[in-house]
Amino acid sequence: MNGERKKAGAWDVLLVFLRLGLTSFGGPIAHLGFFREEFVVRRCWLDERAYADLVALCQFLPGPASSQVGMALGYLRAGYGGALAAWLGFTLPSAVAMILFALGVTRHAEAIPAGALHGLKVAAVAVVAQAVWGMARTLCPDVRRVTLMTAATCCVALAPFAWVQVAVIGVAGVIGLVLLPGRDLSVPASLPITMRRRTGLLWLTLFAALLVALPLLARLAADPALTLVDAFYRAGSLVFGGGHVVLPLLQAETVPRGWVDAQTFLAGYGAAQAVPGPLFTFAAFLGAVRQVPPAGWEGGLLALGAIFLPSLLLIFGALPFWARWRHLGWAQAALAGINAAVVGILLAALHQPVWTSAILRPQDFCLALVAFVALLFWRVPPWAVVGGCAVLGGVLG
Repeated sequence: MNGERKKAGAWDVLLVFLRLGLTSFGGPIAHLGFFREEFVVRRCWLDERAYADLVALCQFLPGPASSQVGMALGYLRAGYGGALAAWLGFTLPSAVAMILFALGVTRHAEAIPAGALHGLKVAAVAVVAQAVWGMARTLCPDVRRVTLMTAATCCVALAPFAWVQVAVIGVAGVIGLVLLPGRDLSVPASLPITMRRRTGLLWLTLFAALLVALPLLARLAADPALTLVDAFYRAGSLVFGGGHVVLPLLQAETVPRGWVDAQTFLAGYGAAQAVPGPLFTFAAFLGAVRQVPPAGWEGGLLALGAIFLPSLLLIFGALPFWARWRHLGWAQAALAGINAAVVGILLAALHQPVWTSAILRPQDFCLALVAFVALLFWRVPPWAVVGGCAVLGGVLG
């Protein structure tokens, strides 16, 4: 126990997170439970209160909360190298699996039964429906937030463009600021932060500069790789509410451009539920399966790095400011409005493209219903539900 309290190096952090990246099934909530067991209970890297403070910070920021918690744990343990090591260990196993699946789809499509691919799309219906159900119960507990969710759903469904989703998130934040009550989190912060605020401000400035500059540079240079990085960086910068919410943003960035067809997009999203680690590694699949270069390993790794880069910059930038931000009631109110709109955006994605592309006949509806019940009520692991849908889809096909 005393040995675990000593400062670890980046290599130690990498090995711990690599094991978690190979075994952490179940989505972001399960990941946070695995992290608590590993780093609070077993290794004593930080105490319960500090861990809760870290989780609260990462839920406040856009991006994949569980991955950001992992990056922050790595940073607190071994500095910037530890943050990178934590991300690599937790992310690469599922990213490699998703790129290999993408290569199989593009190079050996005839060897994969069409019914099995369709079963993966049906599994995506159940997974997204479960996410909408759970997020709505948590993030839309009153009439105002349900109304905001409904308005967001209608806006995005009627105008399915990436800029509309961004505008809806911004407007929802303003509405939340005006209409929703904020909570004063007056408990003192307990995270052992040594980074100076000036350094954090530099990271936040870099995050904002890339968000503004990448679209301009991509348009001026007309470079396919830069365009790919811009699309995935923007998606990673605007995701509030967890990994599932990245689905509509990535769909709007990839399918209309002709990078990926809607059928392959949903098959990859279904497959992403069956691998451990963060759901954001779906980006590696999309980069690898692209119908225009860069694709394959190059496209997959570029997309993977681009979608996670905002999370890394934001966690570095926010850590030194969190002790002050957590007290701001207005920030909590704005975030409540954003979260309600996020549920609406995901609900719109459940209709288009998830439902319309997968539910084509009564058998599909029945399979999706059974998968949904299995996830929500029978507590069957997502990887088992996805595998079962692929098998049954092959049989029904």
